[in-house]
Amino acid sequence: MTLTVVIPARNEEKTIYKIAKAARQHADEVIVVDDGSVDATAQIAREAGAKIVINGEKRGYIEAIKAGFRQAEGDIIVTIDADGEHNPENIPLVAKPIYDGKADLVLGTRDKAARISESLMNWLTNLKVKISDSCTGFRALSKCLALELNLKGRCTCGIFVLEAYYYGARVIGVPVEIIPTDKPRAIAWRHIGQTFYVLGWLLRKRRGQIG
Repeated sequence: MTLTVVIPARNEEKTIYKIAKAARQHADEVIVVDDGSVDATAQIAREAGAKIVINGEKRGYIEAIKAGFRQAEGDIIVTIDADGEHNPENIPLVAKPIYDGKADLVLGTRDKAARISESLMNWLTNLKVKISDSCTGFRALSKCLALELNLKGRCTCGIFVLEAYYYGARVIGVPVEIIPTDKPRAIAWRHIGQTFYVLGWLLRKRRGQIG
Protein backbone atom coordinates (compact mmCIF):
# COMPACT_ATOMS: atom_id res chain seq x y z
CA MET A 1 0.00 0.00 0.00
CA THR A 2 1.13 3.54 -0.74
CA LEU A 3 0.84 6.54 1.57
CA THR A 4 -0.03 10.18 0.91
CA VAL A 5 0.45 12.93 3.50
CA VAL A 6 -2.00 15.83 3.19
CA ILE A 7 -1.00 19.12 4.82
CA PRO A 8 -3.55 21.96 4.80
CA ALA A 9 -1.75 25.28 5.04
CA ARG A 10 -2.51 28.98 5.10
CA ASN A 11 0.31 31.51 5.48
CA GLU A 12 2.74 28.95 6.89
CA GLU A 13 5.89 29.97 5.00
CA LYS A 14 7.97 29.85 8.19
CA THR A 15 7.29 26.18 8.93
CA ILE A 16 6.08 24.47 5.76
CA TYR A 17 9.48 23.59 4.29
CA LYS A 18 10.58 21.69 7.38
CA ILE A 19 7.24 19.89 7.76
CA ALA A 20 6.87 18.93 4.10
CA LYS A 21 10.51 17.85 3.79
CA ALA A 22 10.29 15.64 6.88
CA ALA A 23 6.98 14.15 5.73
CA ARG A 24 8.58 13.19 2.40
CA GLN A 25 10.83 10.78 4.29
CA HIS A 26 7.82 8.70 5.34
CA ALA A 27 5.43 9.00 2.38
CA ASP A 28 5.13 8.17 -1.28
CA GLU A 29 3.48 11.54 -1.85
CA VAL A 30 3.08 14.79 0.08
CA ILE A 31 0.30 17.20 -0.86
CA VAL A 32 0.22 20.72 0.54
CA VAL A 33 -3.16 22.38 0.09
CA ASP A 34 -2.64 26.14 0.04
CA ASP A 35 -5.83 27.64 1.40
CA GLY A 36 -5.63 31.18 0.04
CA SER A 37 -2.21 32.07 1.44
CA VAL A 38 -0.89 35.56 0.78
CA ASP A 39 2.71 34.58 1.49
CA ALA A 40 5.17 32.15 -0.14
CA THR A 41 3.69 28.98 1.40
CA ALA A 42 3.02 27.25 -1.95
CA GLN A 43 6.38 28.09 -3.47
CA ILE A 44 8.34 26.94 -0.42
CA ALA A 45 6.32 23.72 -0.14
CA ARG A 46 7.05 22.97 -3.79
CA GLU A 47 10.77 23.45 -3.12
CA ALA A 48 10.45 20.87 -0.32
CA GLY A 49 9.19 18.31 -2.85
CA ALA A 50 5.47 18.57 -2.16
CA LYS A 51 2.67 18.47 -4.70
CA ILE A 52 0.70 21.71 -4.47
CA VAL A 53 -3.06 22.15 -4.56
CA ILE A 54 -4.13 25.80 -4.52
CA ASN A 55 -7.66 26.71 -3.44
CA GLY A 56 -7.25 30.25 -4.77
CA GLU A 57 -9.16 31.78 -1.89
CA LYS A 58 -9.62 30.88 1.74
CA ARG A 59 -12.16 28.04 1.99
CA GLY A 60 -11.33 26.73 5.44
CA TYR A 61 -9.71 23.64 6.93
CA ILE A 62 -12.44 21.17 5.96
CA GLU A 63 -12.42 22.14 2.29
CA ALA A 64 -8.61 22.09 2.30
CA ILE A 65 -8.32 18.51 3.52
CA LYS A 66 -11.15 17.37 1.23
CA ALA A 67 -9.26 18.87 -1.71
CA GLY A 68 -6.20 16.92 -0.58
CA PHE A 69 -8.24 13.72 -0.28
CA ARG A 70 -9.47 14.07 -3.87
CA GLN A 71 -5.95 14.56 -5.22
CA ALA A 72 -4.26 11.86 -3.13
CA GLU A 73 -2.95 8.82 -4.97
CA GLY A 74 -2.04 6.80 -1.88
CA ASP A 75 -4.09 3.94 -0.45
CA ILE A 76 -3.58 5.47 3.00
CA ILE A 77 -3.85 9.18 3.77
CA VAL A 78 -2.25 10.88 6.76
CA THR A 79 -3.17 14.45 7.68
CA ILE A 80 -0.87 16.68 9.70
CA ASP A 81 -0.91 20.37 10.53
CA ALA A 82 1.48 22.84 8.93
CA ASP A 83 2.29 24.86 12.04
CA GLY A 84 4.88 22.45 13.43
CA GLU A 85 2.80 21.00 16.28
CA HIS A 86 2.87 17.49 14.79
CA ASN A 87 6.12 15.58 14.45
CA PRO A 88 6.34 13.97 10.97
CA GLU A 89 8.50 11.24 12.51
CA ASN A 90 5.25 9.89 14.01
CA ILE A 91 3.66 9.31 10.59
CA PRO A 92 4.63 5.59 10.48
CA LEU A 93 3.26 5.14 14.00
CA VAL A 94 -0.13 6.55 13.08
CA ALA A 95 -0.34 4.71 9.76
CA LYS A 96 0.78 1.29 11.04
CA PRO A 97 -2.61 0.02 12.33
CA ILE A 98 -4.07 0.60 8.87
CA TYR A 99 -1.16 -1.15 7.16
CA ASP A 100 -1.71 -4.04 9.58
CA GLY A 101 -5.43 -4.20 8.82
CA LYS A 102 -6.40 -3.36 12.40
CA ALA A 103 -8.12 0.00 11.82
CA ASP A 104 -9.67 2.25 9.19
CA LEU A 105 -9.14 5.53 11.05
CA VAL A 106 -6.28 6.15 13.47
CA LEU A 107 -6.13 9.31 15.56
CA GLY A 108 -2.82 10.68 16.76
CA THR A 109 -3.96 11.53 20.26
CA ARG A 110 -2.63 14.20 22.56
CA ASP A 111 -2.32 13.64 26.29
CA LYS A 112 -4.91 16.33 26.96
CA ALA A 113 -7.23 18.62 25.03
CA ALA A 114 -5.79 22.02 24.19
CA ARG A 115 -9.01 23.88 24.95
CA ILE A 116 -12.04 23.49 27.22
CA SER A 117 -14.22 23.51 24.11
CA GLU A 118 -12.30 20.48 22.81
CA SER A 119 -13.01 18.62 26.04
CA LEU A 120 -16.72 19.24 25.48
CA MET A 121 -16.42 17.96 21.92
CA ASN A 122 -14.68 14.83 23.20
CA TRP A 123 -17.49 14.24 25.67
CA LEU A 124 -20.12 14.47 22.94
CA THR A 125 -18.16 12.19 20.62
CA ASN A 126 -17.74 9.62 23.36
CA LEU A 127 -21.49 9.22 23.57
CA LYS A 128 -21.01 7.15 20.42
CA VAL A 129 -17.29 6.37 20.01
CA LYS A 130 -14.86 5.84 22.85
CA ILE A 131 -11.84 7.91 21.83
CA SER A 132 -9.69 10.26 23.90
CA ASP A 133 -9.02 12.97 21.31
CA SER A 134 -11.67 13.68 18.68
CA CYS A 135 -10.16 17.05 17.73
CA THR A 136 -6.67 16.05 16.67
CA GLY A 137 -5.50 17.06 13.20
CA PHE A 138 -3.01 14.18 13.08
CA ARG A 139 -4.82 11.18 11.66
CA ALA A 140 -4.48 8.28 9.22
CA LEU A 141 -7.29 6.72 7.23
CA SER A 142 -7.90 4.65 4.16
CA LYS A 143 -8.48 6.63 0.98
CA CYS A 144 -11.77 4.80 0.45
CA LEU A 145 -13.03 6.11 3.79
CA ALA A 146 -11.66 9.61 3.13
CA LEU A 147 -13.69 9.92 -0.06
CA GLU A 148 -16.88 8.75 1.69
CA LEU A 149 -16.89 11.42 4.37
CA ASN A 150 -19.14 14.47 3.97
CA LEU A 151 -17.37 16.52 6.67
CA LYS A 152 -19.73 19.40 7.16
CA GLY A 153 -19.78 21.82 10.08
CA ARG A 154 -17.49 24.54 11.37
CA CYS A 155 -14.49 22.24 11.79
CA THR A 156 -13.61 18.52 11.88
CA CYS A 157 -13.81 18.23 15.68
CA GLY A 158 -16.04 15.34 16.67
CA ILE A 159 -17.70 14.96 13.28
CA PHE A 160 -14.68 13.37 11.58
CA VAL A 161 -14.73 10.51 14.06
CA LEU A 162 -18.52 10.22 14.17
CA GLU A 163 -18.94 10.09 10.38
CA ALA A 164 -16.18 7.50 10.06
CA TYR A 165 -17.82 5.37 12.74
CA TYR A 166 -21.20 5.75 11.05
CA TYR A 167 -19.71 4.33 7.84
CA GLY A 168 -18.48 1.30 9.74
CA ALA A 169 -14.86 2.36 10.26
CA ARG A 170 -12.79 0.81 13.01
CA VAL A 171 -11.51 3.82 14.96
CA ILE A 172 -8.57 3.77 17.36
CA GLY A 173 -6.14 6.25 18.86
CA VAL A 174 -2.38 6.13 19.32
CA PRO A 175 -0.41 8.62 21.44
CA VAL A 176 1.82 10.99 19.46
CA GLU A 177 4.40 13.60 20.32
CA ILE A 178 3.14 17.17 20.35
CA ILE A 179 5.67 19.94 19.76
CA PRO A 180 4.86 23.19 21.62
CA THR A 181 4.01 26.10 19.32
CA ASP A 182 3.00 29.69 19.92
CA LYS A 183 -0.47 29.35 18.41
CA PRO A 184 -3.34 30.71 20.54
CA ARG A 185 -4.85 28.41 23.16
CA ALA A 186 -7.92 30.50 23.91
CA ILE A 187 -11.42 29.22 23.26
CA ALA A 188 -11.95 28.55 19.57
CA TRP A 189 -15.28 30.29 18.98
CA ARG A 190 -16.04 28.03 16.00
CA HIS A 191 -16.43 25.23 18.55
CA ILE A 192 -19.65 26.84 19.80
CA GLY A 193 -21.29 26.31 16.42
CA GLN A 194 -19.58 22.95 16.02
CA THR A 195 -20.96 21.74 19.35
CA PHE A 196 -24.52 22.36 18.17
CA TYR A 197 -23.76 20.77 14.80
CA VAL A 198 -22.38 17.59 16.40
CA LEU A 199 -25.27 17.42 18.85
CA GLY A 200 -27.77 17.79 16.01
CA TRP A 201 -25.94 15.13 14.00
CA LEU A 202 -26.12 12.69 16.91
CA LEU A 203 -29.85 13.32 17.34
CA ARG A 204 -30.55 12.82 13.63
CA LYS A 205 -28.66 9.54 13.56
CA ARG A 206 -30.49 8.38 16.68
CA ARG A 207 -33.75 8.95 14.82
CA GLY A 208 -32.45 7.09 11.80
CA GLN A 209 -32.18 10.14 9.57
CA ILE A 210 -29.47 10.15 6.92
CA GLY A 211 -27.34 13.15 5.90
